[in-house]
Amino acid sequence: MLSKKQARAFFLIGTLVTFLVFIGLTVYSLSEGNDQTNKENLTAEVVRGKEIWESNNCMGCHTILGEGAYYAPELTKVIDRRGEGYIKAILMSPVPWQPNGRKMVAYGMTESEATDVISFFKWIGEIDLNGFERIVSPLAKDKINN
Repeated sequence: MLSKKQARAFFLIGTLVTFLVFIGLTVYSLSEGNDQTNKENLTAEVVRGKEIWESNNCMGCHTILGEGAYYAPELTKVIDRRGEGYIKAILMSPVPWQPNGRKMVAYGMTESEATDVISFFKWIGEIDLNGFERIVSPLAKDKINN
């Protein structure tokens, strides 16, 4: 059993060590060599695509980078999965898109708006996700392989 003096010293030293580890990891995470944001590929088209994404409240149904709603598909790597032409056709469709019984609003975007949103999806798809884009669940893996 520790005395009061030893317990206090143990607490203070432990707190100091933990604080220093936290500061060290913070500095390491924010260093230039560890930047995973893909900001060097940020263009005006990507920014316009993000603005269109936000103004249409796409996150109300879709997720991107794990953020958003779960009603409609996750769109982080949608260009890799579906391709640009497919996505452009959906965005420019004058009628509601209805795969699997769920309706997507017919936004009827212009070609330039759809191209900007696709640029945004491409940019998002190139972000380093630290391996989180891999399928981890054995149930999901079986479903995709079949």
